[in-house]
Amino acid sequence: MVGRLSGKRALITGGSRGIGRAIAEAFAREACSLILNARESGRLTRTADEVATEYGVDVQVHACDATNGDAVRDMVVGAQEGGAIDILINNAGIHIPARFIDYTFADFKRVIETNVYSVFHVTQAVVPGMMERGQGRVINLASTAGKWGTRNQAAYNASKHAVVGMTRSLALELAPEGILVNAICPWIVDTDMAAEIIARHAELADMTTEQLERRMTDAVPLRRMIRPQEVASLAVYLASDEASYISGQSWTVDGGYTMV
Repeated sequence: MVGRLSGKRALITGGSRGIGRAIAEAFAREACSLILNARESGRLTRTADEVATEYGVDVQVHACDATNGDAVRDMVVGAQEGGAIDILINNAGIHIPARFIDYTFADFKRVIETNVYSVFHVTQAVVPGMMERGQGRVINLASTAGKWGTRNQAAYNASKHAVVGMTRSLALELAPEGILVNAICPWIVDTDMAAEIIARHAELADMTTEQLERRMTDAVPLRRMIRPQEVASLAVYLASDEASYISGQSWTVDGGYTMV
């Protein structure tokens, strides 16, 4: 099987569902071997089995909490026993909507730890191997929330601003090592996680879920949410040889929202 990522191995955090699963499938279609990570092993194993069966690529699983530095280091050591990690997709993330004055410290901390510390731990564990080989790709899943403010999600916005900032700094530091670092900043992606988040935002805005969804999509020229596969296609491009001179960028995927 020959594909744009043939002969490569990718580690994808949050790889069991939503955007992570869509990226896993897109990479598998391009003949990339996979290491999938998530907290919950049951769903992770099912996803791995389905992707391996559908696309005929090697898929390994390593279930652990990406906010736990020791567990992450063990995962990466184990993953590298099967070969080098050429591509890292930092996709693990959560979103807890709330008014700022109502946030508990525990919830705010949980969002920051999951969305920021996981990127720190996993990237720091994977990058030394890339440095030894003089090449690699790191792709961080940020958000349009990492580029501007939004009501009732201060923790999420703060975390994604941090990911964008880390992306830029790492791109500068790692360029001499042959490692390219970019971020993808989607607007709202049509996943089960997004449905739960929208329902909570609707409660905070004293609206029905349908009313809020209509308001959101009416504000976008393309009049719909993003499909997970559309984010995955950009990840494939950034991981491929076609993007060999692109680094330090935060790619907005928003259906034209920022034009209006």
